[in-house]
Amino acid sequence: MEATQKPSVLEARKRIDFAKELAEKGWYHSFELPDGSRIDGFMSLEHERMRYARFPIPDDLRGKKVLDIGAWDGWFSFEAERHGATVTAVDCVEMRSFLEVKRRLNSQVDYRTMDVYEMPDAGLGTFDIVFFLGIVYHVRHPLLALDILCGLTRDIAIVDSFVTDGSTWQDNPEEIPTMEFYELEELGNQFGNWFGPSVACLVAMCRAAGFVRVELLFAAAHHAVAACYRNWEPIPSNASAAPPELFAVVNSRTYGVNFWTRKSEEYITCLFRTTRPSVTPADLCLEVDGLGVPALLVNREPNGAWNASFRLPSGISKGWHMVRLRFPDSQFAPEFRIVVDVLPVAEHITLDAVCDGITWARGEVNLANQGVISCWADGLPENADLFNVRGFLGDTRLETAYVGPADDRGFRQVNLTVPGDVLVEEHPFRIECAGVSSEPRTVKVIHQA
Repeated sequence: MEATQKPSVLEARKRIDFAKELAEKGWYHSFELPDGSRIDGFMSLEHERMRYARFPIPDDLRGKKVLDIGAWDGWFSFEAERHGATVTAVDCVEMRSFLEVKRRLNSQVDYRTMDVYEMPDAGLGTFDIVFFLGIVYHVRHPLLALDILCGLTRDIAIVDSFVTDGSTWQDNPEEIPTMEFYELEELGNQFGNWFGPSVACLVAMCRAAGFVRVELLFAAAHHAVAACYRNWEPIPSNASAAPPELFAVVNSRTYGVNFWTRKSEEYITCLFRTTRPSVTPADLCLEVDGLGVPALLVNREPNGAWNASFRLPSGISKGWHMVRLRFPDSQFAPEFRIVVDVLPVAEHITLDAVCDGITWARGEVNLANQGVISCWADGLPENADLFNVRGFLGDTRLETAYVGPADDRGFRQVNLTVPGDVLVEEHPFRIECAGVSSEPRTVKVIHQA
């Protein structure tokens, strides 16, 4: 007997083609309707119910908002509504089959036609539960689509996708997750199937999109399902460990408090102290207004403090936000504030005292004594920070070292470092922010040991 030859990868992918069966059925989803009739689609009603039962979501969805992205005929949308949810269903084309079932069920599902990339600007808000079923491999920019999914999710997203190794992923653990690219119709003889992730790649991409916990629910053949959470596990009731001593939360790029969602990447740096001998990314639970954010890197500084980096969470809104940090077995440390997508605005900037930041001698700065100018300014915007407050001694730009909170009069302390090569003489000194400059004050530069 001749040995059966294993098909090539390309042949195997092309065999994943249900177009003929779908055309014969005419429907992808199956339905049981109120009048007792049934619609027999490619996916059986029993299989749909089995898939839904895997989702770790409450049976009673009253008070919950659910989003179904790529709803197709809409069985999962209507099932969530049957369980009490307020449902929004979205697809890139209007499906007459969806509208027909919606009418026959007298459903109140809000049905929208839009592309996944249009959703962040569609004013949909956020949702407790999001279904993202059979979408990842259809999009040209899968990680961007998962970023958008994360931004729309408040609690949990269910990500269901084609995978390349659903039956073998446990037998061949990958050191580096992989993804196949389909330029034309290599997958299932269909255009519009762009990528085939491995199971490990699907899970890793969901984490990279910003979900703090990703649990693989099922993987077999060419199919995998993951539950993606935006929130950490609750604080243990017996948490008695000391929290990290958080002393700064800044933009990793600017060291200020301002962040911008239009930047391709914005990272949050948290500086903290702890008596723990070691800290890894898995030991840190960051929240921004209640949304969990996973740590990417943790390093120990020479002075013994710790430096941890986090991505700005997906879907964060314009305005001020509270940031807090804890260990898995501790309470949260005191909160810090950051601001997102708010331009600093100033009408005037008035200087009060200007002095040496070490000796407090007014109107001078001593280069032999660290060369620090301290001043107090009125009129700085609330989101003034190290990056947008600038000081000048004549034409020399100074490095801003500190911008303090407003005092009872509304004045904020600003410390600036003077380069050691500045001429020892009198110079006009001013600060500026948001395109507004203070009137200059004379500062005498001295060099006295």
